[in-house]
Amino acid sequence: MTAKIKPAKGSPYSRILGVGGYRPTRVVPNEEILKHIDSSDEWIRSRSGIASRHWAGPDETVAEMTLEAAGKAVADAGITPQQVDAVIISTVSHFKQTPSIATEIADRMGAGKAAAFDINAGCAGFGYGLTLAKGLIADGSSEYVLVVGAERLSDLTDLTDRSTAFLFGDGAGAVIVGPSEEPGIGPSVWGSEGDKADVISQTVPWDAYREGGVEKFPAIRQEGQAVFRWAVYEMAKVAQQALDAAGISPEELDVFIPHQANMRIIDSMVKTLKLPEHVTVARDVETTGNTSAASIPLAMERLLATGRAKSGDTALVIGFGAGLVYAATVVTLP
Repeated sequence: MTAKIKPAKGSPYSRILGVGGYRPTRVVPNEEILKHIDSSDEWIRSRSGIASRHWAGPDETVAEMTLEAAGKAVADAGITPQQVDAVIISTVSHFKQTPSIATEIADRMGAGKAAAFDINAGCAGFGYGLTLAKGLIADGSSEYVLVVGAERLSDLTDLTDRSTAFLFGDGAGAVIVGPSEEPGIGPSVWGSEGDKADVISQTVPWDAYREGGVEKFPAIRQEGQAVFRWAVYEMAKVAQQALDAAGISPEELDVFIPHQANMRIIDSMVKTLKLPEHVTVARDVETTGNTSAASIPLAMERLLATGRAKSGDTALVIGFGAGLVYAATVVTLP
């Protein structure tokens, strides 16, 4: 007789219960970037919309920023660290290959024997993490999942590269995902286009640097125009697919939180999606820069903290970046 596996006892629905963020104390205006490249504040603002960004100090490691953001998210969700039974951290700037930083965070925050792992999905990492958390809760494997995007991209920035020196910032954004009586996270529209992997990449692999084949420490490079075209034309389609999958029309949307890569990309997506004027649009990139996987939760936290968005609002979130990878979904704000 063949044994039958019992069905999962998880919650069919989940939602974001709390959000937290951490921005390093040091604010770096464009004027400081201009010490290293031949450009102007006007050029940087017109190309990216960025006026300043936060860069981490020696003590503001990926782990320390993550712990700060996670603590705020746990408190905002009204749970205890001991109730977190899975930790998912998206980062490309934690330089220790193994063990995962998630295991350190789970231990230090007091989450006991929580499942813990890192993911590398670039600027779509937060969306990937949300999708995984939703699945863990539906499966019954977890009840409360911590999802974090945390980056110290200043460590991977070539200050002499005129096309990228002004783009990147540091920080961490976190959410707690838990069970819900009704859908709070819509279907995910996610994927990758690996044939475009070279558009955003690390300049050289770590072993090339180790072996002395290159003098400069590895940094992030990108083909700006190719990224812009892809984001504007292809990601607007993905965002619309996420709205359709959730059964939400643009008129029913309250908030739009895209990856904070570039103000021109954000404005172009708003236009292509034909979002009504009442929709609040996150434009955190102006003072935070591009923080990769941290950008969406950081922007979400700021919108809620400033009252520009409120609990229960319906928000479209979309991340896209190196890989090239993308992830979009509709969520109910905590």
